[in-house]
Amino acid sequence: MEENPAPDHVDRILAQWAQERPELDVEPMGIIGRLHRLSTHLGREVEAVLLQHGLSSSAFDVLATLRRAGTPYRLSPGELLAMTMVSSGTMTNRIDQLEKAGFVERINNPDDRRSVLIALTDKGFATVEEAVTGHVANQHRLIGNMSVEDRGEFNRLLKVFLADFE
Repeated sequence: MEENPAPDHVDRILAQWAQERPELDVEPMGIIGRLHRLSTHLGREVEAVLLQHGLSSSAFDVLATLRRAGTPYRLSPGELLAMTMVSSGTMTNRIDQLEKAGFVERINNPDDRRSVLIALTDKGFATVEEAVTGHVANQHRLIGNMSVEDRGEFNRLLKVFLADFE
Protein backbone atom coordinates (compact mmCIF):
# COMPACT_ATOMS: atom_id res chain seq x y z
CA MET A 1 0.00 0.00 0.00
CA GLU A 2 1.09 3.54 -0.63
CA GLU A 3 2.11 5.48 2.47
CA ASN A 4 0.04 8.55 1.54
CA PRO A 5 -2.46 7.64 -1.15
CA ALA A 6 -4.24 10.37 -3.07
CA PRO A 7 -7.53 11.65 -1.65
CA ASP A 8 -10.47 9.42 -2.56
CA HIS A 9 -14.26 9.62 -2.67
CA VAL A 10 -14.50 8.88 1.06
CA ASP A 11 -12.11 11.75 1.87
CA ARG A 12 -14.46 14.13 0.06
CA ILE A 13 -17.42 12.87 2.09
CA LEU A 14 -15.47 13.24 5.34
CA ALA A 15 -14.44 16.76 4.38
CA GLN A 16 -18.06 17.69 3.77
CA TRP A 17 -19.07 16.36 7.18
CA ALA A 18 -16.14 18.15 8.80
CA GLN A 19 -17.40 21.40 7.31
CA GLU A 20 -21.07 20.82 8.11
CA ARG A 21 -20.70 19.07 11.48
CA PRO A 22 -17.18 19.80 12.80
CA GLU A 23 -18.07 18.48 16.26
CA LEU A 24 -18.55 14.92 14.93
CA ASP A 25 -15.63 12.50 14.91
CA VAL A 26 -16.20 10.85 11.53
CA GLU A 27 -13.06 8.67 11.52
CA PRO A 28 -15.14 5.46 11.79
CA MET A 29 -17.20 6.63 8.80
CA GLY A 30 -13.98 6.69 6.77
CA ILE A 31 -12.99 3.16 7.72
CA ILE A 32 -16.45 1.66 7.28
CA GLY A 33 -17.12 3.66 4.12
CA ARG A 34 -13.89 2.41 2.54
CA LEU A 35 -14.64 -1.18 3.56
CA HIS A 36 -18.11 -0.88 2.04
CA ARG A 37 -16.83 0.61 -1.21
CA LEU A 38 -14.06 -1.97 -1.36
CA SER A 39 -16.58 -4.77 -0.81
CA THR A 40 -18.70 -3.45 -3.68
CA HIS A 41 -15.73 -3.23 -6.06
CA LEU A 42 -14.38 -6.64 -5.06
CA GLY A 43 -17.82 -8.23 -5.38
CA ARG A 44 -18.10 -7.00 -8.97
CA GLU A 45 -14.63 -8.25 -9.85
CA VAL A 46 -15.24 -11.66 -8.29
CA GLU A 47 -18.67 -12.01 -9.92
CA ALA A 48 -17.22 -11.21 -13.36
CA VAL A 49 -14.74 -14.09 -13.13
CA LEU A 50 -17.32 -16.54 -11.79
CA LEU A 51 -19.75 -15.64 -14.56
CA GLN A 52 -17.09 -16.76 -17.06
CA HIS A 53 -17.67 -20.24 -15.61
CA GLY A 54 -21.46 -19.94 -15.67
CA LEU A 55 -21.72 -19.40 -11.92
CA SER A 56 -23.04 -16.72 -9.62
CA SER A 57 -21.16 -16.08 -6.41
CA SER A 58 -23.93 -17.84 -4.44
CA ALA A 59 -23.73 -20.94 -6.67
CA PHE A 60 -19.95 -20.92 -6.43
CA ASP A 61 -20.22 -20.68 -2.63
CA VAL A 62 -22.16 -23.96 -2.46
CA LEU A 63 -20.00 -25.79 -5.01
CA ALA A 64 -16.77 -24.59 -3.39
CA THR A 65 -18.05 -25.65 0.04
CA LEU A 66 -18.74 -29.15 -1.29
CA ARG A 67 -15.38 -29.28 -3.07
CA ARG A 68 -13.29 -28.21 -0.10
CA ALA A 69 -15.12 -30.73 2.11
CA GLY A 70 -13.00 -33.38 0.38
CA THR A 71 -13.86 -36.80 -0.91
CA PRO A 72 -16.65 -37.85 -1.44
CA TYR A 73 -17.67 -34.17 -1.95
CA ARG A 74 -21.00 -34.38 -0.21
CA LEU A 75 -22.57 -32.73 2.81
CA SER A 76 -25.94 -32.65 4.49
CA PRO A 77 -28.08 -29.57 3.88
CA GLY A 78 -27.50 -28.66 7.54
CA GLU A 79 -23.73 -28.80 7.11
CA LEU A 80 -24.01 -26.61 4.01
CA LEU A 81 -26.13 -24.15 5.99
CA ALA A 82 -23.57 -23.96 8.78
CA MET A 83 -20.70 -23.37 6.36
CA THR A 84 -22.39 -20.77 4.18
CA MET A 85 -24.41 -18.72 6.70
CA VAL A 86 -27.65 -18.42 4.72
CA SER A 87 -31.22 -19.28 5.67
CA SER A 88 -32.61 -22.76 5.06
CA GLY A 89 -35.03 -21.42 2.43
CA THR A 90 -32.19 -19.73 0.58
CA MET A 91 -30.10 -22.89 0.72
CA THR A 92 -32.95 -25.04 -0.58
CA ASN A 93 -33.39 -22.65 -3.50
CA ARG A 94 -29.66 -22.72 -4.28
CA ILE A 95 -29.56 -26.50 -4.17
CA ASP A 96 -32.64 -26.72 -6.42
CA GLN A 97 -31.03 -24.42 -8.99
CA LEU A 98 -27.70 -26.26 -8.87
CA GLU A 99 -29.49 -29.59 -9.23
CA LYS A 100 -31.40 -28.32 -12.30
CA ALA A 101 -28.08 -27.22 -13.82
CA GLY A 102 -26.59 -30.66 -13.17
CA PHE A 103 -23.93 -29.45 -10.72
CA VAL A 104 -25.21 -31.32 -7.65
CA GLU A 105 -27.48 -34.22 -6.86
CA ARG A 106 -29.44 -35.28 -3.83
CA ILE A 107 -28.51 -38.76 -2.66
CA ASN A 108 -29.83 -40.85 0.19
CA ASN A 109 -27.70 -40.62 3.28
CA PRO A 110 -26.19 -44.09 3.76
CA ASP A 111 -26.00 -43.46 7.54
CA ASP A 112 -29.58 -42.23 7.92
CA ARG A 113 -32.27 -43.26 5.42
CA ARG A 114 -34.48 -40.38 6.52
CA SER A 115 -32.10 -37.73 5.20
CA VAL A 116 -30.29 -36.79 2.03
CA LEU A 117 -26.83 -35.54 1.19
CA ILE A 118 -25.95 -32.97 -1.41
CA ALA A 119 -23.18 -34.27 -3.65
CA LEU A 120 -21.14 -32.74 -6.45
CA THR A 121 -21.76 -34.35 -9.82
CA ASP A 122 -18.89 -34.87 -12.24
CA LYS A 123 -20.06 -31.73 -14.05
CA GLY A 124 -20.16 -29.80 -10.78
CA PHE A 125 -16.70 -30.99 -9.79
CA ALA A 126 -15.18 -30.03 -13.16
CA THR A 127 -16.90 -26.65 -13.09
CA VAL A 128 -15.82 -25.75 -9.57
CA GLU A 129 -12.26 -26.92 -10.29
CA GLU A 130 -11.99 -24.48 -13.20
CA ALA A 131 -13.83 -21.72 -11.38
CA VAL A 132 -11.73 -21.88 -8.22
CA THR A 133 -8.53 -21.76 -10.25
CA GLY A 134 -9.75 -18.60 -12.00
CA HIS A 135 -11.10 -17.20 -8.74
CA VAL A 136 -7.77 -17.58 -6.92
CA ALA A 137 -5.85 -16.08 -9.85
CA ASN A 138 -8.28 -13.14 -9.79
CA GLN A 139 -7.79 -12.69 -6.05
CA HIS A 140 -4.02 -12.52 -6.56
CA ARG A 141 -4.59 -9.88 -9.24
CA LEU A 142 -6.87 -7.89 -6.96
CA ILE A 143 -4.30 -7.64 -4.16
CA GLY A 144 -1.35 -7.36 -6.52
CA ASN A 145 -0.65 -3.72 -5.66
CA MET A 146 0.01 -4.58 -2.01
CA SER A 147 3.38 -5.67 -0.66
CA VAL A 148 3.66 -8.98 1.18
CA GLU A 149 4.17 -7.05 4.42
CA ASP A 150 1.11 -4.86 3.82
CA ARG A 151 -1.00 -7.92 3.02
CA GLY A 152 -0.01 -9.51 6.30
CA GLU A 153 -0.73 -6.38 8.30
CA PHE A 154 -4.01 -5.71 6.50
CA ASN A 155 -5.12 -9.31 7.10
CA ARG A 156 -4.18 -9.03 10.78
CA LEU A 157 -6.14 -5.79 11.18
CA LEU A 158 -9.18 -7.22 9.41
CA LYS A 159 -9.10 -10.24 11.74
CA VAL A 160 -9.04 -7.92 14.76
CA PHE A 161 -12.01 -5.96 13.41
CA LEU A 162 -13.96 -9.06 12.37
CA ALA A 163 -13.42 -10.81 15.73
CA ASP A 164 -15.93 -8.54 17.44
CA PHE A 165 -18.65 -9.69 15.07
CA GLU A 166 -17.88 -13.39 15.05
